[in-house]
Formats: sequence, C-alpha cells, structure tokens
Amino acid sequence: MTAPSQKCVTVWLLLNMCCSISIVLINKWIYTNCGFPNITLTCIHFIITSIGLFICRLMQMFEPKSLPITGMIPLAMTFCGFVVFTNLSLETNTVGTYQLIKTMTTPCIMLIQTQYYEKMFSLQVKLTLIPIAVGVFLHSMFDVKFNLMGILFATIGVLVTSLYQVWVAEKQVEFQVNSIQLLYYQAPLSALMLNVVLLFTEPFNPNEVFNHWEMETLGMVLLSGVVAFSVNLSIFWIIGNTSPVTYNMAGHLKIVLTLLGGCLLFHDSLNLLQIISMLTTMSGVIAYTHFKMQENKVPVSHTGTTTT
Repeated sequence: MTAPSQKCVTVWLLLNMCCSISIVLINKWIYTNCGFPNITLTCIHFIITSIGLFICRLMQMFEPKSLPITGMIPLAMTFCGFVVFTNLSLETNTVGTYQLIKTMTTPCIMLIQTQYYEKMFSLQVKLTLIPIAVGVFLHSMFDVKFNLMGILFATIGVLVTSLYQVWVAEKQVEFQVNSIQLLYYQAPLSALMLNVVLLFTEPFNPNEVFNHWEMETLGMVLLSGVVAFSVNLSIFWIIGNTSPVTYNMAGHLKIVLTLLGGCLLFHDSLNLLQIISMLTTMSGVIAYTHFKMQENKVPVSHTGTTTT
C-alpha cells in the first residue's frame, strides 16, 4: 500500500478535527437542551453512517469486500461501546472533563499495543505521557463539576475506545482492506447490535418522536448523524494510514477549541487551574511530535501537518 500524500493527510486531519469538535458541541447541545435518549442517538449515528457508505458504494467510491463475520463481531461490539460510553461521558460530564479524560486513550493504546501486538515505543515517546497524565489529573482534581458516574463512564469509554482503535488498525492489515471497506461492513453490524439493546432500554415510540420532540431537535439529531458519519470515516482513514497513537496525539490538539466551545456555548467553567492543566497536556503532545519527527526522520512540514 503506497503512503498517502501530505495533501491527502492534511485534508483528512482537517476534516476529522472540524467534525470531531462539531459533534461534541452538537451532542452536548442535544443532551443539555433536549434530553434526547443517548442510545437512540448512537443508533441513529450508525444507521446514517451505513446509509452514507451505501451511497458511496453506489457512486463507485470503493469496491466492497466480503469479510468473516466472526472476525467482525468483536470490532462491531467495541464500536458500539466506544460511541455509547463516549456519549454517556459527554452527557454526564462537562465538555472540559470529557475532553481531557479522553487524553488517557493514548497511554492505554500504547499499553495494549506493547503487551499484545509487540509494538515498541522509545523511552522518549513514553515519557511524553507524563505531562499528558498530569494535565488530566489536575483538571479532574479541581473540576467543580466532578462526579463519580461521569468519571466511571469516561474511564470505560477510554478502555473500549483504545481497544477499538487498535483493532481498526489491526483488522485492516489482517483482512487486507482499506478503511472504507472495513467501515462499510462494520457499521450496519453495529447498528443491528444496538437495535437489539434499544428494545430493552429505550423502546421506539413513533408518537413520542413526532409529538414530543420539536423539529429543531430532530434537525439537530439528523445533523449529528451526518457529522458522525464524517467522524467515523475520517477516524478509519487516519488510523489505517498512520497509527492509533498518532491519531490520538493529533486529537489532543482539538482540546483547546473544544474547551473554548464548551465555555462559550454551555458556560462550562474554565479557571486558571484548568488552563494550566490544558497547557501541561499540550506540552506532552508537542514533545511527542518532536520525538516522533526525529525517529521517523520526516520533514518538519509533513510532521506538523499530521499532528494537528
């Protein structure tokens, strides 16, 4: 597989950054102002992603490939867990707490890859996790909206997300498929699984959908689903063409804009200690970028592009 061009990587990273920030703020608006059920929203995301990929197939943007169902079930299950617990974390935490605890995904991925997939990371790269972890600790310790249930959801979300992202990279190599071929097979399977869960947790009621929820709410839910499709597609592409760790390091740079968005739109607190924790976390990201640039001997312009 030929390496993607710098321009291509730039476009996908910018798409992921814009969509990831947008979906956090859109979903937070839906939960805060409408109380829309979490798992139903997640299922809608999966369905719209499946429809979007089917349209891409009709437009001959990719050639589908048959994959073994037994190999896809674990990936689909972690995909469900990844989105459900991420949304539960967002629903029960402030945007700042949600975003900063997510930074623990990176060390978790490195641990999984080291223990089970024989991936090696230099000591310098491992040490960059220290300021990231310190930044998360400072924010969580002094966040005035800290709550046990929110932290529990966030922690489970980190564990499931880490496993999911590692498998996204591994399955593309194992099945010899590209990112969109893998997502095309997995998204409907995840939607089917989540529909079974919905039967017992949030039974569908047509009268409630069309009478209880306003058109503005339904419009925002639809928008959330379209943005989720873009997020899922970009995540698969970036992980498949770079690595889970690089994707997460790039994701840390979205913290600043997400925190500011949460502060402006939802009046989440942003005090001096939170700013310090944010800067501490960012110092770890910058150090990681520097050391990976040296290890890979990639030109500065390319590395700068792939970590923003």
